[in-house]
Amino acid sequence: MPENLADLQREISELSDRVAALRSTQAMYPGDAASTAEAVLAELGFAEELLKDCGRRLAEAAETAAPRRGGGDDERALLRAVFSELTVPVVLLDHEGYIRRINTIGAERLGSTPGYLSGKPFSNFVDLRRRAAMRSWLAAVLRNGESASFDSRLAQRGWAEDVHVTLTRLEVSTEAAPMVLVVMSPPLDGADDNGPAPLEAEVEDQVVVLAARRLDVLTRMTRLLLASAGPGGGKGPLALEEAAALLADSYADWVVVDVCDLPDSADRPRRAVVSGPPGEDAQHDLLAALDPRDSEIPGTVLASGKSVLNQLIEDETVLGRARTGAPVLSALGAGSMMCVPLRGSRGVRGALTLIRRSNRGSFRLADLGLIEEIGEHIGLALPPRVAE
Repeated sequence: MPENLADLQREISELSDRVAALRSTQAMYPGDAASTAEAVLAELGFAEELLKDCGRRLAEAAETAAPRRGGGDDERALLRAVFSELTVPVVLLDHEGYIRRINTIGAERLGSTPGYLSGKPFSNFVDLRRRAAMRSWLAAVLRNGESASFDSRLAQRGWAEDVHVTLTRLEVSTEAAPMVLVVMSPPLDGADDNGPAPLEAEVEDQVVVLAARRLDVLTRMTRLLLASAGPGGGKGPLALEEAAALLADSYADWVVVDVCDLPDSADRPRRAVVSGPPGEDAQHDLLAALDPRDSEIPGTVLASGKSVLNQLIEDETVLGRARTGAPVLSALGAGSMMCVPLRGSRGVRGALTLIRRSNRGSFRLADLGLIEEIGEHIGLALPPRVAE
């Protein structure tokens, strides 16, 4: 390891050049991914040792900052700059898994800025299918002190990316509990991918396109509801299956409709419709079998009549658990969800829940406003309760 700061800067500069060369090689010769991956692992190991050395020096500088204020401050500032400008995505977590510090390229990998990400649980930026494994690995590294290296998947706001993660426990003298250093690199084997790939195109971020899509959904739903009125203006039965299928086809991956048929709000709501992608019968049956009252969402919506929007799903248990105990949202690969009341002329008649997978853009406030309006229209179109 470098003996002085000048050597440290030189090593980092050379590492940066080598990493850039590996990136170019991978882009030009994708068929040689195996040999390139071996070199990446070697560089990753060197970067890990370099970061450990930086951490030790930073801790030593903090301990001696009082008697040698000028030199200590300068050294800490330099080490922070070195950490920030490393060409490898690096995250420093506290013992509870919250982001304490993240470098520039690491923040870009998570789709935000270091200032925003600091203080957030790192597991929130991991795909739901891999989140439990990430938490277990973090706990194991903190418990036994042995480094762990494994493949995982990041997912946030419409994109998903496979990464190879290395976790290392750090003992810092200024901290009461050990910390964890997270280093991210390209996956060793990108072919083994059982998660959804990103679907949303860049144009999805354009306001005009999103507004046009919302208007199209509202128009199609209005036509469907008008058709349910029947000839002569007499209200016929509302085809909830068609309404849910329309939303699942154009606006979400999964749509769930829960209805209260009896006038007493304390009576048991029933799961009326589940609509989702074709060919996923197991997930469909899982959602259909859930009791709405056993789910924090939509149970809260049915009880309070207030909508819920989770742009980023932090708690994967809010929709309930399967019989095996696994969170339902994890089984669905969910990335965001929202639930709105179906409000009729005499109060809440049910709840409408929409779920998008992590490979699609998250639901936004404008989406919530649209679905709230659709929910009210569906609520008004529902047939009268049994005793009404």
